[in-house]
Amino acid sequence: MHDEKSTYPPSPPKAKPTPSQRRLMRRHALIDGMAVLFLALAAAVVIAADALMLLFACILFAILLYKLSAILQRRFGWNRKLALVAVVLALAAIIGLGGWAMAPQISEQSSELAKQIPASIERLQQEVQRHPLLRKIASELPDPKQMTQQMSQMVPNAGLFFGGVLGAIGNVVIIVFVGIYFAFSPGVYKKGFVRLVPPAKRERATQVLDTLGDNLARWLVGKTISMVIVGVATAAGLTMLGVPLGLILGIIAGLLDFIPYVGPIIAGVPAVLIALSMGPDMALYVILLFLAVQTLEGYILQPLVEARAVEIPPALTIVMQLVFGMLLGFAGVALATPLTAVLMVLVNMLYVEDILGDRQKEDS
Repeated sequence: MHDEKSTYPPSPPKAKPTPSQRRLMRRHALIDGMAVLFLALAAAVVIAADALMLLFACILFAILLYKLSAILQRRFGWNRKLALVAVVLALAAIIGLGGWAMAPQISEQSSELAKQIPASIERLQQEVQRHPLLRKIASELPDPKQMTQQMSQMVPNAGLFFGGVLGAIGNVVIIVFVGIYFAFSPGVYKKGFVRLVPPAKRERATQVLDTLGDNLARWLVGKTISMVIVGVATAAGLTMLGVPLGLILGIIAGLLDFIPYVGPIIAGVPAVLIALSMGPDMALYVILLFLAVQTLEGYILQPLVEARAVEIPPALTIVMQLVFGMLLGFAGVALATPLTAVLMVLVNMLYVEDILGDRQKEDS
């Protein structure tokens, strides 16, 4: 007997994928890559949310400096870096001289404000206790000591990355210096980011970045002007009404005007509480003052800002404040509007125009 070798038919040659199959494979690979990138970005946001918010704040400050220097460059024909140095020196002089001139008054009024608010709450509770129908409201008001503790924790908890008062100061220093570096040579960072995009899409990525920068720059310049007007108008109005601590309350109103809808309400609470100590009529006058200032800001200043930048619907702004506030805390609420503006530009250019192909012609 001898072993017989079994024979098998030869395997057929492998068929090459057709062009449609190759396109389908590339599409699946692109979708898988986008899913992995989305998961990586989501993990980065969860793990390093504070650092990302700090980085975004640095970018916003850099855009503001770049826009101001570009304005000087166009008006006076200066070199852009020279214009940037002039902007930084001017801002430093304004803040330094203003702080030096008003530091004693601001410090005194800040300490007095911390004492006035708990006392005003106590007087309000005592006044409400006289009316049976309002006793339930009085029971819902926070304890004055608890209010004092919450006020003392507002500044440490408002930090973007580091905690504590020193951490908040550190955040400001980081935003200023990193923002200056970004504004000094923005092309280096933009080109570095664009190089991460496939070569065929780099021109479109540059267009998206330019649109984002232009819209945010116009919004920031307009918002800065609006904040200054709101702060000055509030301080002047409170001083004319005879409400104490008008300067510090005006500064608070101007700074919190950066946060639409929520900021003015937060800024109005201490002013109304202090006015209540002078009588209900004065509290009513203060409420009317804040309503008048916010009406001016909402119907005149804000439309002028949005007409030259991204128009954000009010309902969308409030919803995004809730979303970013839950995800990122106070920093998310403060930066919700510029973040929403960024998302609107990305959705419009990358999804509506590029994927859906809906490109509307701009009006002449």
